[in-house]
Amino acid sequence: MTPSDGYLLDNRQREAGERFDAFATLFDPTTFRHIEALGIEPGWRCWEVGAGGTSVVSWLAEKVGPAGRVVATDIDTSRLAPAGRPPVEIRVHDVGAQEPPEEGFDLVHARLVLVHVPDRDRALRSMIQALRPGGWLLIEDADPALQPLTCPDESGPEQRLANRLRQGFRGLLAERGADLAYGRRLPRLLREAGLHEVEADGFFPMTSPACTALEAATVRQIRDRLIDAGLATAEEIEQHLANVEAGDMDLTTAPMISAWGRKA
Repeated sequence: MTPSDGYLLDNRQREAGERFDAFATLFDPTTFRHIEALGIEPGWRCWEVGAGGTSVVSWLAEKVGPAGRVVATDIDTSRLAPAGRPPVEIRVHDVGAQEPPEEGFDLVHARLVLVHVPDRDRALRSMIQALRPGGWLLIEDADPALQPLTCPDESGPEQRLANRLRQGFRGLLAERGADLAYGRRLPRLLREAGLHEVEADGFFPMTSPACTALEAATVRQIRDRLIDAGLATAEEIEQHLANVEAGDMDLTTAPMISAWGRKA
């Protein structure tokens, strides 16, 4: 599989960088809080799965220091190059189709990855296999079915259009094998996989510049797919982008569920 086959959101598109920046602003504080609570310290060996951008990889590198190691993998590593210096090692890798790059990690982390991976079960087994005994797995993934709207306060035609386009986006994701209710199942899946000390929480950002930037970048990135599928016209998409730019709508993202557990 190439980065554009099966995956709706291609890392090579210009808008991908804007989306990664928005994700970093929205979700990095939550991710970093969880990893800090798991006890990360100098010398840890970490695997960042489906890294995409550099924000989490660079933060992990600072935390583990020169005595540690961060392996950052993705099917498309083109945006990871700025982080590619010790203790970071960058590898092209498909977590749903290949064996783990190595084993013995203190931490394996994936954010907004597995919901898009066709063989999620294999990916989860691979990530657990890569942990050392006592190592931590932290999975953070969206649950678009839990909160499917762009504008929960559907107060006018602008909000109704935004929600219709979001429904189309969700349909395109589902056609490509995305599990839109994956996030809520993570705690059970980690327990069934044999992990201990399993906990989870959720984060639901609303009404921020990063939410606005993420919506605009995502719609521009899937514009042609929406039109080709008959889910929207070019005029409707341009109107929605103008509505977003006007800044008068309360835009949200899907909730991100964070679940973590420890290998026995």
